Formats: sequence, C-alpha cells, structure tokens
Amino acid sequence: MPFQSLNIIAPILKAIQEEGYTIPTPIQTQSIPIILQGADLLGCAQTGTGKTAAFAIPILQLLSANKTYNKKRKIRSLIVTPTRELAIQIGESFRAYGRHTGLNCTVIFGGVNQNKQTSALQGGVDIVVATPGRLLDLMNQGYLTLREIEIFVLDEADRMLDMGFIHDVKKMLTVLPKRRQSLFFSATMPPEIIKLAGTILYKPSKVSVSPDSLTVDIIKQYIYFVDKGNKKALLVDVLKDKNIKTALVFTRTKYGADKVARNLLKHKIKAEAIHGDKSQNARQRALTNFKAQTTRVLVATDIAARGIDVDELEYVINYEIPNIAETYVHRIGRTGRAGAKGTAFSFCDAEEKTFLKDIEKLIDKKIPVIEDHPFPLMVHNPEKAPKQQQGKGNSGHSRPKPARNKKQKKWYGKPKTSRQY
Repeated sequence: MPFQSLNIIAPILKAIQEEGYTIPTPIQTQSIPIILQGADLLGCAQTGTGKTAAFAIPILQLLSANKTYNKKRKIRSLIVTPTRELAIQIGESFRAYGRHTGLNCTVIFGGVNQNKQTSALQGGVDIVVATPGRLLDLMNQGYLTLREIEIFVLDEADRMLDMGFIHDVKKMLTVLPKRRQSLFFSATMPPEIIKLAGTILYKPSKVSVSPDSLTVDIIKQYIYFVDKGNKKALLVDVLKDKNIKTALVFTRTKYGADKVARNLLKHKIKAEAIHGDKSQNARQRALTNFKAQTTRVLVATDIAARGIDVDELEYVINYEIPNIAETYVHRIGRTGRAGAKGTAFSFCDAEEKTFLKDIEKLIDKKIPVIEDHPFPLMVHNPEKAPKQQQGKGNSGHSRPKPARNKKQKKWYGKPKTSRQY
C-alpha cells in the first residue's frame, strides 16, 4: 500500500517522496487514517516502527487544512517527549515532512541557553516539540501558553514514567484545552501507563504493533556467552572486524558507559559515551561525530539512546543484557531500519541468562550462539553472596554504617545509590 492510498495532501506527499519513502509502515498505515478523522489514539509501538511519521504526517495535514492568518502564529500542536535527542529528532521529522506546507516547528529542551528557543516562540510557531522540564519553565516565565493547542501528543510515555516526568505531564494537562485531539504513544503498557492514558484520552482508537511485525525479524541476532570480567576484552576482539564501521554499544548505567568508552580509547578505538550526565552540547557533538563516522563506537544508556536515528547503522552491541525484554527490542531496533541490514550482538554472562530467556520468549525465537571466540563462559553458576552480605549495591559496598560515636563523623562504605540510566 503506497502513501498515496492514505489520502495525504500533495505538499506532504511530495516531501515524503523527497525523503525517499514510498511504502508506509504498519503503524503508519493504521494510525494516519484514525488521526486524520480527528479521533484520539492510544498507540503501542516499539522503536524503529516509523512511529514519528505516524503522527507527524496527519498533524501537519490537519493544521494545513485550517491555517490561521493572524499576524502572530499560535502554538496549535504540542508534542511532549522525555529526552532531548528524541525531541530534536521529532523536530527534524516535522520540518522534513512539512517543508512545503508553510507550517513551522520549534524544539525546546533543557541543558542549553534558552534565548534561541524563546526568540523562536516570540516570533510565533505552529508546532512545539518539548521535553517536560524546559516546557514548564518557559510556561512559568510567560514565554508560551497552551490555551490554543488543538492536537496534543505524549510520546514515549513509559520512559516518562521511568524518568519521573509524570508529575510534570499532569501539570500540563491542567492547562491544556478540554477540547483537543490527544495522541498517546508508549512502547509498553504497564498498569500505570494505562491509567495515565485514561486521564488524557477520550474514547480512543487503539493501535498496536506487536514484536512479530517489528524490524526484530529482519535483524541478525547473535549471543556471546562470556564471563562478566571478560566483556571488555571481548568487545575489543569483536571490533577487530573492519566490516564494523560503526557500532552502537549499550550499557545499563552511565558509569558503565564511561568505563567502556575509556577502555576502547585505550585500545585505539575512537569511542564516545552518551548519557544523562553529559551536557547537551557534548551529547549532540558525540551524536554528530557518530553519524559522520568520525567516532566509530557510541556507548549509550537506554534513555539516552531514545531518539538516536542513524541512517544505515548496521551494528548494535548489548554489552549488558537488559533486564526488561522490551528494552532489548528497543535497543536492536536502532539498526535494520527501513529495510536496511542490521546485526545485533549480545554479551551474556551467567547472571544474565534469565534475562535472555525472557527476551527469547518475547520475540518467539531462539537467538543463535557464537561458540568460537577467545573468551568463552567459564563460570556457569556463580556463587551467590552470603545472606549477611546481601543488600550490596552494584558497587560491591554494603549499606553505609552510622558512626559509632558522636565524635566519629565518618561513614563506612559508600552510600547505596539509585539505579543510574
């Protein structure tokens, strides 16, 4: 089914063709007609399914059909998303698909000086893509109002929950117009997300793209069983393959991402880490270098990787197996996009075998194992820590002990930290 069959107007159709797209993805085929009818939509879609175009294209068409001719444009559509990278990516998509419509879009996010963003808002914009914190900040400063919003999109709702943005979203809902069209997208649908959707949507149509129809089916996937202490050496060994021009490597924590990147640099492999502790400029610079292939390896945490969209990225490496099966699908979905080739390697130690079983159950396939490598798994059943030592964090330190007397101010051990992303 070509895009022409979805009753898309000529200016947008022309832009889609200029971008090189001819056939819509399943999420686009299902979502675009519903949104064009003005209905609310609850979408369950994973990374790499073409979700952004599924809402950007119909939003541009609906706004084009009812252009305002006031001297100053008013914000008519708001897209809220959890990360800066994803916000930038969505903004680029709106500009690409809407280049012939006369509509404009601006992106606002934290971590940078606000002057450029406020200048754009004061000049008048039709569409705003924003992260929650900066959006509320600029609202409180009086730089923008949501009173004229016609179409509201909450994207990556599950990540909003993970990152603690739900309270910010609820604040937005109190100032959004009651009469509006709302679109809600989430990769997973836990009870908290379903409850949130119920407060935003009115009699929504539901669209779901299951793992069976995902790019996961066309991505070559392989498992390396390896002891945890040998993962660094295995990664260097895998990257000896000159066919791997670039690779996106996933770790669970920010500290882990930095550590992996430093080790690669020691072995003369150009690598950079990208995560929430990096400044916005540093994150954008790392992403730009990776896209230009001046950086060979980008090491990322799951949240930071949302919004990374690199054309023809062929290799994803799970340095650590995620403990949530759906996260694995998100990760490998960064490759094999739009029918391109994709390969995903995963390093699995003994303690991660349970996570691997959950992943294989979700994708309904057995992932092939690469047996012939220099660092085979030797410790198949690692000993569990004695009960008195349980409660240790990832750092290996026990819970902090209070000082023994008032004079002794010192704490023993490092405080247990919350999980880092």
